Amino acid sequence: MASPEAVEALLRTTDLFGGLPEAVRADCATAFREVRFEKGRTLFVHGDRGTHAHVIAEGRVRLTLTTAAGRELSVRIAEPGSLIGEIAALDGGARSADATAISAVVAQAISAADLDRLIGRHPDLARAAVRLLCARLRATTDQMEGIALHSIEVRLARFLLEALGGRTGEAGRRPALELGYSQSELARLIGSSRPKTNLALGSLEAAGAIRRTADRLFCDPARLAAIAGVDDG
Repeated sequence: MASPEAVEALLRTTDLFGGLPEAVRADCATAFREVRFEKGRTLFVHGDRGTHAHVIAEGRVRLTLTTAAGRELSVRIAEPGSLIGEIAALDGGARSADATAISAVVAQAISAADLDRLIGRHPDLARAAVRLLCARLRATTDQMEGIALHSIEVRLARFLLEALGGRTGEAGRRPALELGYSQSELARLIGSSRPKTNLALGSLEAAGAIRRTADRLFCDPARLAAIAGVDDG
C-alpha cells in the first residue's frame, strides 16, 4: 500500500488536486485507498451509480461509450495521474461511460461521500472541481466537433498534437511518440475504423507530418498543425 506521502505526490500530478495548497492536498490524500485491477477488468459501467472516483497510479484505463448497435467510441485513455469517475462521484448520478483496464492497474480510490466532505471543508477544492468539469465539457465539445465536422486526417493530426503536449524536439529532430496502444484503440479515440485510420496515417506520412517505425511515430509539429488547422505557435 502507498504511504500518505506517496499518495500526496500522486495527487500533485492531477488536474483536480495539483494546484491546491500542500496542506489541503495532504488532507485529501488521507481519504484515498489503494485498489488494483487486472488487465481486462471493468472498473465501472455506463449507468452504474458513481460510488468512487479513481486516480490512476500505474497502468491505463479505457473510457468508452457503446451504441445499441455495438459500436464503440473511446472517450479517452486514462494514464498515470489521470482522474476518472469524478463526474458521477461529484453529482451522485450515473456513470457517463464504461471504464476498462487495458493493462494491470493500480489506482487510488476516494468515495463520493469523502470527496463531498472534503469539498465542503476546502473551498479551494470546490473551485478546482468547477474548473475541472469545465475543462471536461470543453474537451467533450471539441471531440464531438471533430467527429462531426472534420476529416479523419484532421482529427488524427489534432490528436497527435495533443499527445505531443507542446514538445517540438531538438533542433533538426522530430519528437517521438510512443502511444502504447494499438491502431484499433487509436481509431476508437478519433471516432474512426482501423482501416481508415491506417489510411490517414499513410496520408500524414506522405505529407511529411509523421514518420512511422514499428513502435513510434516521429512527428513534425508544424506540419501537423497545418493539417489540423491550428496555430502551432
